[in-house]
Amino acid sequence: MSTYQSTTNPGIKVRVANPLISLIVPVFNEEQSLAMFMDAVVNKLAGLRLEIIFIDDGSTDNTLVFLRQISATNNYVQVIKLSRNFGKEAALTAGINLCNGDVAIPVDVDLQDPLEIIHDFISKWQDGFDVVHGIRNDRQNDGFLKRYSASKYYQIFNFISDLKMTPHAGDFRLLDRKAINALRELPERVRFMKGLFTWIGFSTAEVHYRRLKRTQGKSKFNFKQLFRFGLDGVISFSSMPIRVWSVVGMMMTIPAIVFMFYIIIKTLLMGVDVPGYASIVSIVLFIGGIQFLTLGFIGEYVGRIFTEVKGRPIYIIEETISAPAKTDD
Repeated sequence: MSTYQSTTNPGIKVRVANPLISLIVPVFNEEQSLAMFMDAVVNKLAGLRLEIIFIDDGSTDNTLVFLRQISATNNYVQVIKLSRNFGKEAALTAGINLCNGDVAIPVDVDLQDPLEIIHDFISKWQDGFDVVHGIRNDRQNDGFLKRYSASKYYQIFNFISDLKMTPHAGDFRLLDRKAINALRELPERVRFMKGLFTWIGFSTAEVHYRRLKRTQGKSKFNFKQLFRFGLDGVISFSSMPIRVWSVVGMMMTIPAIVFMFYIIIKTLLMGVDVPGYASIVSIVLFIGGIQFLTLGFIGEYVGRIFTEVKGRPIYIIEETISAPAKTDD
């Protein structure tokens, strides 16, 4: 168990001294990074009780071969092989559903989020916080476009959504067993984990750190995937993109009605006026564009409804390699 109540003061929440920590590590074609990651675990997390869950998200290189070797020589490593590439959000979900730790920490294998920060996470958790966000307060090793787009995305998301995400908080964070169990209760198929981590609530703390440069492999996200990922986040946690068109429609309808009466009165008084063809066509094209844009946003919501009602599993496990670690009672 991760907590117990103080016998002298039942209102005080006390943490166990040496919790079991589940590192949840999604991997996709990361054969170049695995050895470096395991070296960092040994060097920087010595003394901690660990359970490492690698989720192989349909890798096509030798990632699974290396993972088998790692699990064969480390009894605290479990490998979950998914039947295909379901995406990082599904892989994170699998790790959260299968972990046994008092706390869980999602972490990328590229080590841009330094593992030594986990000691600070545990310290905050020992202080009684249920969720500890890792905040990237220095992202100079990310490209300018990525830094700029990330900053603006958080601003836009927090403006249009009632849910307020902590800026520059990625997946790298600590989750207490209560938070893990809460996440397991969320059934949606289109998953935006950063939003879900925030949505569940609980007492939170922050640990700020400098994001490092990736030394092995390369990012698997391209602009198209990042755009889709961001759109999923906005649509999953805000109805404003679809509601705003009611306001736009009203703003366009009122001037249109006024203009219609103007045309009617002008025609009755002065007859038909041929000039104005270009302006009419421009207005028609503009309104048509607005309509198609509106239908596009409606389609995004309907598409997600379609995905949810089918009720397909978020992921499918093809193979589990090595037995999971057991928690102490």
